[in-house]
Parts: sequence; C-alpha cells; structure tokens
Amino acid sequence: MWHDLGSIDISFWDKLIRTVGVYLALAILLRLAGKRDAAQLSSFDLVVMLLLSNVVQNAIIGPDNSLVGGLFGAAVLIAFNGLFSRLAGFGPLAPVLEGTPTRLIDRGHLLTMALRREGIRPHQLISALRLHGVYQLDDVEEAAIQPSGALDIRLVEHAEPATKADIDAVMRRLAAIEARLPA
Repeated sequence: MWHDLGSIDISFWDKLIRTVGVYLALAILLRLAGKRDAAQLSSFDLVVMLLLSNVVQNAIIGPDNSLVGGLFGAAVLIAFNGLFSRLAGFGPLAPVLEGTPTRLIDRGHLLTMALRREGIRPHQLISALRLHGVYQLDDVEEAAIQPSGALDIRLVEHAEPATKADIDAVMRRLAAIEARLPA
C-alpha cells in the first residue's frame, strides 16, 4: 500500500506537459464561452464546471493514481495559474488573454447583440442593475460587463447618488441659513 502512494507511473515532465496543456485548453474554452462571474452561474453552468473537472482528470494524471503524482499535478496547476494570472494582466497580450469589457447598455438602451453574444438575458441584466440600486434604464449612461464578469455601471449625472462632499455642502448651506434665522 505505501509503495503505491509514491509510485509514479508517468514522468514528472509528462505530467507537467499534460497539466499545462489541459489548463491552457480549458482557459481558452472558458474565455470563448463568455464573461460570467461565478456568482452568476446558472445551474447548467455549474453542472458543466463540475463535469469538466472529471472529464479532464485522466488527461492530467494519465495512468498515474499515486498520491505523489496527484499532488505534483495540483502543484503544477496552482503554480501555472499564478504565473499565467500575473502574465495575463500586463502587456500587449492582456486584452487577448484576459479579455476586454463588453458594453451592454448605452444611454439607457440595451445593446441586444452584445447581450446575446455574452449569453445574458435582458431580465438578468435588469435584475443585476436593481442589485446596484438602479431601477430605470434611462438612469444608466453606460453599463459594461468586465472580463471577470463584474458589472460596471456609469449613471447619468442626475441619477448619481449623493457623495459625502454633496452632503457636506448641503450641511454648510443649512448651517448658513440657520445662522440668519432669528433665535
């Protein structure tokens, strides 16, 4: 039994190449699938993600079921992901590797082709806007989905929430009015 835990059936180089290859293939496939935040996964998306891990398991470990081989594969995945994440965020390849934002709303109008391309239904976007405190499309100057799946919303000026500076200015004016009132 103890021998099986450390007995590796394929070389470390083979396992490294398999792991990096599967990682890159999945990264490309998920990049092509569109921008979705993990919190926005539908039940179907979750099923696909769970099954993906099972489907590619043998491609990564091959015929090796040893503890050492599995831990090595996991270490390669984590290390390569860290390296890839750092490289993807900088330089001229960043938009290709990481993606670019996609505008979904322009001056209060839904961009239906963009929504369709990203696999987002209009009611899903409107629900996400409500979670951000936006209840009317006319209040949205622009909304875009970031490569991470996060929704970035820019409101028209009159719909912007009050800032601390706005409240401070109102309080100063109120204090000035109170100072003019007879006691």
